[in-house]
Amino acid sequence: MGFSGQAAWITGASSGIGAALARALAADGARLVLSGRNVAALEAVATQCGGDHLILPFETTDIAAIQPAVDKAWAWSGGTESGGIDLLVNNAGISQRSLAVDTAYAVYDRIIAVDLLAPIALTQALLPHMAARGSGRIAMISSVAGKVGVPMRTAYCAAKFGIAGYADALRAEVAHLGLQVHTIYPGSVRTEVSRNALTADGSTRGASDKAIDNGIDPDLAVRTMIDAMLAGQREIIVAVGVEQQMGEARRTPDALLDQIGAFMAAGYAEWMKAEGTES
Repeated sequence: MGFSGQAAWITGASSGIGAALARALAADGARLVLSGRNVAALEAVATQCGGDHLILPFETTDIAAIQPAVDKAWAWSGGTESGGIDLLVNNAGISQRSLAVDTAYAVYDRIIAVDLLAPIALTQALLPHMAARGSGRIAMISSVAGKVGVPMRTAYCAAKFGIAGYADALRAEVAHLGLQVHTIYPGSVRTEVSRNALTADGSTRGASDKAIDNGIDPDLAVRTMIDAMLAGQREIIVAVGVEQQMGEARRTPDALLDQIGAFMAAGYAEWMKAEGTES
């Protein structure tokens, strides 16, 4: 069945991987909630997708705006046991191109807020709805730089490694509830990510990289992501060449993911709670 008839919520949907995901999921028959800050760009993506879609602009780091956005998205998409959001894609993010020794702390503050804390906040707000319904998918867009520390990206790597850790722990907690968590690790994809990256003083770089300009076409990248999610893959590496080798070298074995997930099904949370109440 794929995603036909399901509701998918994509953050950072106005360009790049987010826009490509929107087009691909719409072509597969999904209904979309498109979020980002640029309303005109979101409207353009919605026009490309056709069909019945909700444009839901908000600033992902505005924590106060998250719960109202979740309430609106859930109600629009059905809001019942058989309705609601079937797939959340935490895609919005910002990268970095600067040496740590030169980089102002404010750059770390901004990138970690956008790339780590904001997707956690949105997931936490939506999670109770999915858990109560007993189904749903959460996709966290990390990066190959979330598996291997890459120079000139210390803030970005910190955030993307954090996303992977959160996703792994969350997956272990919710698998027995019927939820799936996918961590996606793109390498170089042909987007504006490098041009929009922050430099040492927090200004926008305004220039791209050869690796990005020669990267994977976003439409091909998202097809890989979608097919892998439907196949039930938990770690999805979308890269070629040396970037693929780096990602695969740090891949978590499925057997280990299964073992950690089995702790919850065996009553790990109950054991921990019981230990916490002992005098």
